Amino acid sequence: MADFTIIGGGIIGAAVAFELKQRHPDAGIRIIEKEARIASHQTGRNSGVIHAGIYYDPGSLKARFCREGVDATIRFCDANGIPYEQCGKLIVATNELEQQRLLALYDRANTNQLDVELLDETQLTAAEPNIIGTGAIFAKTTGIVSYRAVAEAMIERFKQAGGKVTLGQKAIGIDEDENRVLVRLSNGDLVSTRKLIVCGGLMADRLAILQGLDIDFRIVPYRGEYYRLPADKNDIVQHLIYPVPDPALPFLGVHLTRMIDGSVTVGPSALQGWKREGYGRINFSLRDTVDLLSYPGFWRVSTRFLGTGLREIRNALWKPSYLQQVRKYCPSITLSDLQSCPAGVRAMAVSRDGRLIHDFLLAETARTLHVCNAPSPAATSAIPIAQYICDKTEGKKPSAAATAADVIPAG
Repeated sequence: MADFTIIGGGIIGAAVAFELKQRHPDAGIRIIEKEARIASHQTGRNSGVIHAGIYYDPGSLKARFCREGVDATIRFCDANGIPYEQCGKLIVATNELEQQRLLALYDRANTNQLDVELLDETQLTAAEPNIIGTGAIFAKTTGIVSYRAVAEAMIERFKQAGGKVTLGQKAIGIDEDENRVLVRLSNGDLVSTRKLIVCGGLMADRLAILQGLDIDFRIVPYRGEYYRLPADKNDIVQHLIYPVPDPALPFLGVHLTRMIDGSVTVGPSALQGWKREGYGRINFSLRDTVDLLSYPGFWRVSTRFLGTGLREIRNALWKPSYLQQVRKYCPSITLSDLQSCPAGVRAMAVSRDGRLIHDFLLAETARTLHVCNAPSPAATSAIPIAQYICDKTEGKKPSAAATAADVIPAG
């Protein structure tokens, strides 16, 4: 019997396995991942940004974990020889409304005790000659890294310490009694464990239902499509360039992101996904679509953001419309600059009443803990999230600052 088993080999599962092995070097710990490679989904397909935490509500777990996660991520990269760069981020206002929102965001950043600077138009031009705007917030600690490399390093350290890794096997059954949890794998194996932690990402709701937990949310996938700029545009910006977000919308908008490999991407879009793990040009799953269409929360959230959804469809179908989103602050980019780039899918937890769940959501039983929702900036925050999860798994009382997480006491 294992002492701890983790389902899910994204960066949260990898960080939990690594943290548990550090705390319990003699314990039997196993991580199970259904793909043949660690970090195959959200972790390996995101923008690689080390977020400063500027957008998040003061006092929320997202704000706290992100602030701690920046330092923890950088320390881990330094200790393991993983390349990263703290190039900083500019959030750029292009009109009077955005300028007002920018000032409100600046106040929030200061409340969150972040290292930020407010730039006027002249200072913005000096920092980024190819960017136009009325002003900007300079978030100094924002950086870039490959989160796949971070997750793989965590797993390698975990294995070196004696941890077990099972790849290419899907959990098809989870049964708990008073003494143990049994996990049935797709190859017919049974894994017996004293404690189970589930970090399922895009499949978080299905894994909770697989165990028979009573949950009031479902994962709604949103497909993010990117473009990559040609190599001769790799120096077009020296920082990450973001628009001022609309506080009524759940996504940050189209931005310019410097990648750790030296390239620059434009994106993402936020299209309704009809396949949870759909990364190709044609993405449709009958099961995923039926699950969406039969869930009341999907219709409620889709109706609420109908206008936004239609604009995203237009941008996806007509590249000039997509281009306009970035040309408002970087006018030198042309249509021919928008080259193909791998897509990603974001897992959005949506309640039955159509509410987008923006903070962390956990479901617990006596021997299991399901990470039902670990929203962006989960990759940045993976190490403090893992510490929090391990504390709860070990029965430690979370600190007062950590009580903002929604916890479903599942039977």
